[in-house]
Parts: sequence; structure tokens; C-alpha cells
Amino acid sequence: MRGARQILLACLVVATGSASAAGPASVYLEDLTWTELRDAVAHGTSTAIVPIGGTEQSGPALALGKHNTRVRLLAGRIATELGNALVAPVVAYVPEGSVEPPTSHMRFPGTLTLPPAVFAASLQSIARSLRAAGLRDIVFIGDHGGYQAQVAQVAAQLNREWAGSSARAYAPAAYYRAASEGFARILRERGYRDDEIGTHAALADTSLQLAVDAAMVRQDILAAPHHLGASDGVYGGDPQRASAALGQLGLDLIVKESVAAIRADLLAARYGNAQKR
Repeated sequence: MRGARQILLACLVVATGSASAAGPASVYLEDLTWTELRDAVAHGTSTAIVPIGGTEQSGPALALGKHNTRVRLLAGRIATELGNALVAPVVAYVPEGSVEPPTSHMRFPGTLTLPPAVFAASLQSIARSLRAAGLRDIVFIGDHGGYQAQVAQVAAQLNREWAGSSARAYAPAAYYRAASEGFARILRERGYRDDEIGTHAALADTSLQLAVDAAMVRQDILAAPHHLGASDGVYGGDPQRASAALGQLGLDLIVKESVAAIRADLLAARYGNAQKR
């Protein structure tokens, strides 16, 4: 009987330990309660990913929320791979040009813009809020090219502010580099031309979105026998041969490159802090 009780006790201890180490039910912060977040931090969750999208035109075949949907899914995959990370709600409002006179994507209805200073202040406040919750590594990933330099500047400013503490901000270039240059290279290796791949709302962009959420792609427009160009909001390419299978290659590359870069950044920061101590 004693042996049986000891085995039962051991099983209960293992089960309790497994439950406490299982982590939060979701990697998405907005799905958790405040107590679940508190407990996740107490059990070692230390990284918060801030996904930055944008609400902008992407030609007549891609929905306005393309960046927001895509970066949320990818941030979730990256957080899951990292294993100790959560994903903040998507930043859906970003600089997209001026309102009067309309410039850049603001020339197309449905695009929403913020002044750059408001955008920077918003990112800083989000990062400070996450730090206050106990998350010490704040990683910004941006799905849109126009604000990459500004996000890096925000991270640098936060690191100056947090100097001497264990908190750090990161803006890994690997995410957007994989989404643009890296994915374009994969497409070229498979025989697609640069005048198809494009830079915005063309084959690369559309393929990624087909893999993320095909319902956001108007495939009847892609199939129509006419050329989509800059006046339509499609830049430098042709989306007609886009496919979800191609897009999946791009998504996998973005996750792989981003996870490797974030892990390297975190390791470098930990090593640097240890050296200072």
C-alpha cells in the first residue's frame, strides 16, 4: 500500500509540475486574462512581440487589412517557435503619407495614416506598458517597408531610456528582409521574373496573402485579362500567377529567419549584461 501511495503521489507531483510549466493557453496577449499573463511571466515568459501592420491599399485584389492579418499570424508562429514569448495586439495604424495633400498610399481610399511622431510615441508607450507587466524583451516586427527605419529608431531610444536595466527593445531587420529580398530570391529560383514579383500588391505580396487568408484576395480580379499597374496600386509586378503554395514558402522563410535573428539578439543582450555585471 505504501508503494502504491508513493507512486500516486509521484504522479500527482509530475502532473502538477506539467500543468504549471505548460504556459499560457494562447501566445496572443489579448486572449489571456491578467492573471494568466502574470503567471506566464512568473514561469519564464520574458519576450513580447509587437506586430506592426498598417491599413493601406494593396491594389484592387488585396483587402486593406493585408498587413495586419499577415503580421499577426507570423508573430504567432514566431512566438510559438521561441517558446517563451507572447504577441501584443497588432498596431494597425501607421504612417502612410499625408492627408492634405494626399501622398503615398493616402491617394487611395481606405488607407489610414498617422503622423510619424504619433506612431513613434505609440510604440514607445506600448513597449513601456509591456515592460511594466514584467516582459523584459520587447521585439518590434513590421510587415510594411515604409516605417522600418523609424521602428529601429524607437528601439534605440527605448534602449537608451532603459540603460542599466534588464529590459531591452529590438527591431530585427530579418523579418522584413526575408519578406522582401529573401522571398524574391526564392521566387526567382523558381523561374518567376522580377516584373512579376514586384514590390507591392504583385506576385510576391499576393502569394503571401493567399497563404495567410485567401478570403482577403479577390481572385476574380487576378484572373481578369487586364494588366494591373501603379494607377491601380500595384507596384513593379504582376500578381496573376500568385499562389498559396508560393506564399507558404515565403511565410516559412520569414518565420525561420526571424526566430534565428531574435534568438541571436536575445543571446547577445544576455551575454552583454552578464559581462557588465
